[in-house]
Amino acid sequence: MNISPRIINWVLKRIFLVACRVHGDDFKKVPTNGPLILVSNHVNFLEVPLVLAFVDNPRLTGMAKKETWDNPFLRFLFNQWKIIPLDRNAVDREAFRMSMQALEEGKLLAVFPEGTRSKTGKLLPGKPGVTMLVSRKPVTLMPVAVYGHENFWENLKRLRRTDFHVAIGEPFRIDLNGSGLDRDARQAVTDEIMYKIAELLPDQYRGHYTFEEPPDYRYAVAA
Repeated sequence: MNISPRIINWVLKRIFLVACRVHGDDFKKVPTNGPLILVSNHVNFLEVPLVLAFVDNPRLTGMAKKETWDNPFLRFLFNQWKIIPLDRNAVDREAFRMSMQALEEGKLLAVFPEGTRSKTGKLLPGKPGVTMLVSRKPVTLMPVAVYGHENFWENLKRLRRTDFHVAIGEPFRIDLNGSGLDRDARQAVTDEIMYKIAELLPDQYRGHYTFEEPPDYRYAVAA
């Protein structure tokens, strides 16, 4: 069964607004067309459907662990949104190919460099998968930080609305300065991407990427 993603997004937005106070003015910063990679932190199940519904752009896709398709409801949603399934236990060349194809088609691709949910809202160390995309194709990235919804289930049980905050930063790109992308460089690029997200978060959510002085960027430059 196929249903227009716009109809799905309309329904989901109404549901989310009952359960959450969405502070989402920054959604307006997301451009209509790509190629663009949205890099975001990952707290729990909520941000993926909420962000997709509120951005409400049929050109927005993303990657999610393939186990998500075991849930019939999420399988239906993710198939309508054309989300790319990712095998986190192997080098998933097919997911990489589909992601590159989406960028070649001028789409927006949502990526979560942590690779898993933090659950507490505090940033976990980033994994270098996203660096393979930016090393193969020069593409603009845009940092997205979401926070405040780590206690969603507890609030729901108590019939309390949850504050869902969204902060979107300035676009940037990765310039490798002619250097090779060895293991250390991959991790350094990943960390700089994560610091771009951390800068948008309140101090208590920065976790692994807490800083006292502004980060010194070597590879991340203004787009």
